[in-house]
Amino acid sequence: MSAMIECINLSKSYGKKKALKNINFEIQSGQPIALVGPNGAGKSTLFGILSGYMPATAGEVRIFGHKAGSPELIGRIGALPQDALLDPNLTLLQQLSYLARLQGFSRIDSQKEALRVLELMHLVDVHKEKITALSHGMKKRVAIAQALMGTPELVLLDEPTAGLDPENARNIRQQITELASETTFIVSSHNLSELERMCSQVMQLEQGELKSLQAIGISADESLRSVDYLTLRLQQKDSEIHNKIKQLNSVQEVNVKHEDEFIITYDRRSNVALDQDLLKLLAAESVNYRQIIQGQSLEDQLFMETHS
Repeated sequence: MSAMIECINLSKSYGKKKALKNINFEIQSGQPIALVGPNGAGKSTLFGILSGYMPATAGEVRIFGHKAGSPELIGRIGALPQDALLDPNLTLLQQLSYLARLQGFSRIDSQKEALRVLELMHLVDVHKEKITALSHGMKKRVAIAQALMGTPELVLLDEPTAGLDPENARNIRQQITELASETTFIVSSHNLSELERMCSQVMQLEQGELKSLQAIGISADESLRSVDYLTLRLQQKDSEIHNKIKQLNSVQEVNVKHEDEFIITYDRRSNVALDQDLLKLLAAESVNYRQIIQGQSLEDQLFMETHS
């Protein structure tokens, strides 16, 4: 099966500054993908090239078999830039209907499509308002609505929930999850816990270079080996329980992240039921727990060493 996105020796320079340096990767269509990295890592630049907004300096990018920016990709890719700007002189319905016309919708169908995506973002009641009359959070939701027009096969979202209140951020996450069966999302965000809820893979950029592309919960160097992890979070601190966890069958190491949180490294081939053994131990020791997670948190996977 051919890749949805294929980047070969992709580089982008702004004068002497190299924003992307010889990036190579392939992505298949499917579950949402997280794009992470510090400010200046090249995330927005990568999005700009994938969406066709800017050319690469060197290398090749193919999406659905076509060169990035090709006319064949019109309507197949949606994008939310980090600082999306909309026309202050048009109502939401006028604005989104116009964008739908640019995708090839008829005049009548363009209004229907505009209302459909406004409904997804819970904005139908304000469709006659201009963007200048809306709050920051509502403006962000309008920008996301335009990215979903035409039911694109690939949607690039740059900080989709930044500045949103918890209820609207939750709505965005729900929409991404519900639409994931027909649309592949690549989501850039600094909110790792949010990405962990939505995404199955993570692409990590650092100083313009691709540091890793891997499944969430499995570190790249362990993905083909037998090592696995459990993350244990307790109701309260316990300074002794980690020594007893070490004695469980197949446990290789217990890393104390906090006094109430442990990352357990174990050999899954020799004990596939370690989580059940752990629950029995906690019950026997009368230790209350908040959460047991299969694998590592995305934060730990990217930034912490949990085994030697």
